[in-house]
Amino acid sequence: MNRIVLFETERTHIRYLTIKDAAFILALLNSKGWLENIGDRMVYDLPSAETYLKDRVIFDYPKGFGLYGVELKQTGKLIGTTGLIDRPGLDGIDVGFAMLDDEVGKGYGFESTLPMLEHARSLGIDKLLAITLPTNKASCRLLEKLGFQKEKEFYMEGDPELLCLYVQEL
Repeated sequence: MNRIVLFETERTHIRYLTIKDAAFILALLNSKGWLENIGDRMVYDLPSAETYLKDRVIFDYPKGFGLYGVELKQTGKLIGTTGLIDRPGLDGIDVGFAMLDDEVGKGYGFESTLPMLEHARSLGIDKLLAITLPTNKASCRLLEKLGFQKEKEFYMEGDPELLCLYVQEL
């Protein structure tokens, strides 16, 4: 599955992640932005990054869901993730995205997440969800730019943090 480009944008390729991307996942999940805005996933070494990929990312690919790698066309460097997540505790499919700290603010989040809206439509999804912390103003702005509307603030079962739920009718 490695290097199969699923979606292409002006500056990025969006592709399946594989076990070979464990070092990237380790860096992303331990980046300041991830830890502050998404949370500690207790992925501290390559074996736990491989397990995270197998158990939380790759297993959903056959259903058309999962997080995909966002890589720069010019260099092939992985800079983030985007995708559709069938998240327990949400009544619908969630769009998710994250970029390495050095790549935040360059428009890659919007550019790489926009194809996920069409991907959701192609899967027959008519309403897409997104969640973020209310303090994550950059993600809130990005979701609004993508056409999402804030519906409510809520607590997801098992999560002590207040979250914002965004919705977009497709």
